[in-house]
Amino acid sequence: MEESAHVLLLRLFRDMPDPRMVGKVSHKLHDILVITVCAVLCGLEHWTQIEDFGKAHEAWFRTFLDLPNGIPSHDTFGKVLAALDPDAFERRIQLWIHALLGSTTQGKHIAIDGKTLRRSFDHASNKAAIHMINAYVHENHAVFSQLKVDDKTNEITAIPSLLEMLQLQDATVTIDAMGCQRDIAQKIIGRGGHYVLALKGNQSSLQEDVQAFMDDRITRGATRHGDYYETVEKSHGRIEVRRSWTCWQVDWLLQRHDWPGLACMAVVECTRTVNAKTSIERRYFLSSHSGRQAQKLAVLIRNHWRVENELHWTLDVSFNEDQCRVRIENAAENLARIRRISLLLLQQEKTCKLGIKSKRAKAAYDGDYLLTLLGFKATGNTKST
Repeated sequence: MEESAHVLLLRLFRDMPDPRMVGKVSHKLHDILVITVCAVLCGLEHWTQIEDFGKAHEAWFRTFLDLPNGIPSHDTFGKVLAALDPDAFERRIQLWIHALLGSTTQGKHIAIDGKTLRRSFDHASNKAAIHMINAYVHENHAVFSQLKVDDKTNEITAIPSLLEMLQLQDATVTIDAMGCQRDIAQKIIGRGGHYVLALKGNQSSLQEDVQAFMDDRITRGATRHGDYYETVEKSHGRIEVRRSWTCWQVDWLLQRHDWPGLACMAVVECTRTVNAKTSIERRYFLSSHSGRQAQKLAVLIRNHWRVENELHWTLDVSFNEDQCRVRIENAAENLARIRRISLLLLQQEKTCKLGIKSKRAKAAYDGDYLLTLLGFKATGNTKST
């Protein structure tokens, strides 16, 4: 990791607009954010734990933070994260990610998928659990942008705003059935990108047409205007055969549904055999990719679901995200972004051959390793950043 990216993170924290009243601020905003990131890196989840962690390591923090009035109280951590502007926070995180990874989303595979912060609901105020949608870039194994879905809307209205945060030129955007909407397809095509969109009941007549047409082709073994790809995987007594068919004969479908940028239909069939029991599942897709693309679409569709293991599972198992009960104002949303920063720092650190959970434990008992995660050398004063 380049040191400049880590220095940029601290500079961006210093540049964050402070939501607190001028003249009534005892603790600097960037100090609060850095301590929170460090505490989350070390496996802590509650404001009281973060305060205690800060006090236990105050001398260490003073080597690179200001701390004019010592370590903030747990109430201060909670209130500041609740009041912090999430959009301003997101913009700065995006700048940092581009510097850290040295790349943008242009020309890459962007998987759009949502995750609910399950314990962020509040029955007392009739507040539903917060739902976040993420733009996960497969090549970088990182979330490049993140957006909260407004309480009164759903992913359909939030996805266009998320796409505005990304560079879509020559990129391929994959979205599950919720995002299979004309306006979303048009936005992706209009910004120079491609799409692969899952079909389900929300586009009932379109799905019925595609399913009937493609099932008939598969039954007849038709190959004209189409392509086919197959893989077989065997592991631990499980056999999985994945077949992918595409067809670029879509003029009739465009006449019936006028779908923006549509160039082919696709079917992915997965046959799993475990302990002599076999299950078969077929899924249907629309894509703007043209020509012989069965292998490419099969890889894109499979990689889309890697976000479940590489992001959601990691956040739930290694960060215990689903059990976090932070819920006041913007606190849950901003804390989700803190976890995202922490996960990237842990993933990018390659000197320690441990899993994410073990790296967090190591950071808690090894101050030098925590400095390494932050991008500092274990010796010397870092306060100049």
